[in-house]
Amino acid sequence: MGDFNKNMKSSESDRVPMAKKVAYAAPAFALAVVGIPVYVYIPKFYTDVVGVNIAILGYLLLAVRLFDAITDPAIGYLSDKTQSRFGRRRPYIACGAILLAVSMYFLFNPPEAPPLFETAWFGITIFCLFFFWTAVVVPYESLGPEITFDYDERTTLLGMRDGALIAGTLAAASSPAAVAWAFGLAPTSEGERAKFFWIAVLYTPLLIVFCWWCVWSIRERVQITQADKQGLLQGLKQVSQNRPFVILLISYIIAAFGSNLPATLILYYVEYVLQSKQADLFLLIYFVTGVLFLPGWIFLARRFEKKVTWLAAMVINTGAFIGVFFLGPGDAHIYGVLVFLSGIGFGATLAIPSAMQADVIDYDELLTGERREGQYIGIWSITKKLAAALGVGIALAILGAVGYTPNVEQSEQVQFTLRVMYALIPSLCNMAAFVIALAYPISRRVHREILAAISERRAGRTVADPLRPERIT
Repeated sequence: MGDFNKNMKSSESDRVPMAKKVAYAAPAFALAVVGIPVYVYIPKFYTDVVGVNIAILGYLLLAVRLFDAITDPAIGYLSDKTQSRFGRRRPYIACGAILLAVSMYFLFNPPEAPPLFETAWFGITIFCLFFFWTAVVVPYESLGPEITFDYDERTTLLGMRDGALIAGTLAAASSPAAVAWAFGLAPTSEGERAKFFWIAVLYTPLLIVFCWWCVWSIRERVQITQADKQGLLQGLKQVSQNRPFVILLISYIIAAFGSNLPATLILYYVEYVLQSKQADLFLLIYFVTGVLFLPGWIFLARRFEKKVTWLAAMVINTGAFIGVFFLGPGDAHIYGVLVFLSGIGFGATLAIPSAMQADVIDYDELLTGERREGQYIGIWSITKKLAAALGVGIALAILGAVGYTPNVEQSEQVQFTLRVMYALIPSLCNMAAFVIALAYPISRRVHREILAAISERRAGRTVADPLRPERIT
């Protein structure tokens, strides 16, 4: 492990070339197609066009996330342990991208068949999609913290990655309307099927090309296996002792659950509460705003602190969105303004925690003497997926329980339920996440002390934990 440590020390103040940053960020753009289409468009496509029961669909999406609770840390652990001449992460990214693209194509193109067959088709393809998504994304995101150990350079690098994710999400959110316009597709069942066929045809090669570009451009650091490395369960137990990570994780998962409810319900809310057909426009406003303001948030994080910047973004994001709860038919213009204001903080709520996560992985090395990006990213990935699954599963199951019926005017009970789940609960979740995040302890100064302690420990000297000086390592 000595070569890896020497590389780490020599690169702590290095800047990552822009070409390398772009190559690393590129896969995030294509991987975004697994976000908005799967969580926003695919549920409505399968319930209203294909004919899958809305409650069963919600349970299937929840089940696949529970499955991820096993696969995410397992893939992270395996990628940490993998030894090959191509590195620890790149083989998973290269091979997984092909299988992920195939799974996406089949999910987006279900055959016309009886409802039972369609339900089984959805279940099988969604499980394949998220398994191979894990096989790509966990090693891919684990690669980021290894590229640079500089506190501020990480903010830029991972900010570019998450900025590419937002831009990709914007493209994915716009793709149904763009494809329908480009091919002159009517809003019929046949038109909807054709729309998702062309989205799959466009995105599958893009996904493979961008992932292989990253694999070709990024070279991993040398790893030397140690005989005393921990097993998966022991490693996960030690992760729970990393207090900064636990604080960050709990705060993030609460906020992520809240943000995934609107992502799941926006099409239903806009159509049945606002009685508008402009959901695509509102998604466009939100993501464009997030992309445009993200560089400013990255600048603020470099100028001040990541934690302060993240908290400020949460305040702006939440403060504007509370007003959405009070809207109704005819309020689409007011809704558009609130979406814009909320979108100002959106990019930072996504990108800044990623940079903070890289710093807590350094703290883990001080505690354990190992680089375990894969296990940390695996756990982080679970939180994102479970938050999204709970958002989809709970929201759709509740809608089914209160009487949601596709393509008709909804009852007052359904509309009120939509307003509560779309606006009120997410805002309360963000408030709780804000309070928890106040306890996060790693600043720029503390991070420098952590890196210095790691160097001292490698030299064989006893050091004090910068966060707990009474603890000697």
